[in-house]
Amino acid sequence: MAAKFEIYKDKAGKHRFRLKASNGEVIAVGEAYESLAACKKGITSIKRSAATAQVVEAKE
Repeated sequence: MAAKFEIYKDKAGKHRFRLKASNGEVIAVGEAYESLAACKKGITSIKRSAATAQVVEAKE
């Protein structure tokens, strides 16, 4: 099984997503979105940007 994005509604009725690894472990979670369409747009944005995103350490 490949990794997958799961879309669900939280207790407040907002749409959220979580990215699950092939072993079922949650490896990332998204923010709360007002609409399903906005949630799907957020997933698309991550899929498009993640492959070329830099990894940097935050400075305190």
